[in-house]
Amino acid sequence: MMGTKTERLSATLADITRAAGILRSGGLVAFPTETVYGLGGNARNDDAVAAIYEAKGRPSFNPLIAHLPSVEAAKRYVSWSDQAERLARAFWPGPLTLVLPLLEGHGISPLVTAGLDTLAVRVPAHSAARALLSAFDGPIAAPSANPSGRISPTSATHVRAGLDGRIEAILDDGPCTVGLESTILGLFDRPTLLRPGGISADEVAEVLGAAPLTRNGAEAITAPGQLQSHYAPSSSVRLNALDRRGDELLLGFGDMDCDVNLSQSGDLIEAAARLFAALHELDQTGRPIAVAMIPQYGLGAAINDRLRRAAAPRNI
Repeated sequence: MMGTKTERLSATLADITRAAGILRSGGLVAFPTETVYGLGGNARNDDAVAAIYEAKGRPSFNPLIAHLPSVEAAKRYVSWSDQAERLARAFWPGPLTLVLPLLEGHGISPLVTAGLDTLAVRVPAHSAARALLSAFDGPIAAPSANPSGRISPTSATHVRAGLDGRIEAILDDGPCTVGLESTILGLFDRPTLLRPGGISADEVAEVLGAAPLTRNGAEAITAPGQLQSHYAPSSSVRLNALDRRGDELLLGFGDMDCDVNLSQSGDLIEAAARLFAALHELDQTGRPIAVAMIPQYGLGAAINDRLRRAAAPRNI
């Protein structure tokens, strides 16, 4: 991705149409929301989502928020509830993200959900974001448009400083008005505040009639903006394997004899895009999994981060 010529686009109809076309072709577009600028990719395209991680240098595959143009669009991907309806009426479009169970046949890349069976969804209020989402007519996965670990961007200038040459385009429509990431609320057994943001817990409580629970930092990851990861196969996982032992199945990388290959050509973007699907495929056999060595650079660092967590001892 490095060395890409980054187009400068504005919030005109022609440029928004151009940005939507880039997204449909699998490219990345930074765009403004009322909170911060997001780095958008087609949430249904594995390669596009993997490219988001590559461009950001994101250290692990944390869940991403799927941005949508309307409540009706969100209902195509997640199981809606009365609580979701009340919150959406109160705060959408706006800086509130809801985490809800995925519907069957959702088509969302597993890299967006980080292997979870839930999806974080938001309808942003920014006019340019809404225009782009309508023109694209699908879910756009978008973390903040900055290199991982850097200050979140609230202007196109901030985005250019960190990502110029790494992404296809930046849609510039001036500074963000909120400047703070969205509040993330998990609608599980009890509404749970997963990340504070532009909507306060008191405002949420006023709509729901009770204060949301607060997430315990030691719990497994359930949403964007949290540090721990969660996905692990039910079978044991052995890393840096050179061959199979016993009845193991081998998850390979590069030109090698294996049962499932993340990338025959050794392409880390392809490997990242295939990671979760490959682990699921092997896990369904019930046999132990051995994983070949993955280079520890670029997206390889993120792949290895996920694999280390998958191989870690589990609490039974």
